[in-house]
Amino acid sequence: MADLKVKLYDFAGKELGEEKLDPKLFGVTVKPGVVQEVYVAQTANSRQVLAHTKGRAEVRGGGKKPWKQKGTGRARHGSSRSPIWIGGGITFGPTKERNFSKQINKKTKKAALAMVLSDKLATDRLVLLDAYALSEAKTKLLKNSLDKLPNKNKSTLIVTKKTDQNVKLAAANLPRTETIYYGSLNIVDLLKYDYLLLSKELLAKLEKHYS
Repeated sequence: MADLKVKLYDFAGKELGEEKLDPKLFGVTVKPGVVQEVYVAQTANSRQVLAHTKGRAEVRGGGKKPWKQKGTGRARHGSSRSPIWIGGGITFGPTKERNFSKQINKKTKKAALAMVLSDKLATDRLVLLDAYALSEAKTKLLKNSLDKLPNKNKSTLIVTKKTDQNVKLAAANLPRTETIYYGSLNIVDLLKYDYLLLSKELLAKLEKHYS
């Protein structure tokens, strides 16, 4: 297999050369079915169950029998919490006990991540910087740098480490720009943004963490 390489830029947008990439992470064959499976599982596992209707056991009141069993000429009823009463319980409504989670094994999840990263490289949407040379947490400084890179005016996911506070704060006010901790990289966020931006230091961390 030929060496996989990506262009290396400095923070001012100047091209410095090329950097080799791990083929196990950036050179795998993309299988849409696997990516879709992991994407569906991740979104399902993060889904919040909000809709909830009360059953007859949860509705207030209804402790007393509405009227006596016989002699009134009316139908017999034992509780006003019955589903056939207005204000009673709901029979087949949605409940918070619903479970949408899906199981996905680690090997498949890891393979899907490598596929999405490989696609970013293959479509020239991986931008590698020598370093994040951001001296202050100012949005204007970060935007000036992004405007000189291939991802100008494109939605961008910036990979960071915990100490990259200047980058995180500066990116917070930029539209269609988000930061993510390198250890939390996932295919949902990778697919949401067109470009992936990371530093040379974080590339090494990614290859060590996910390869």
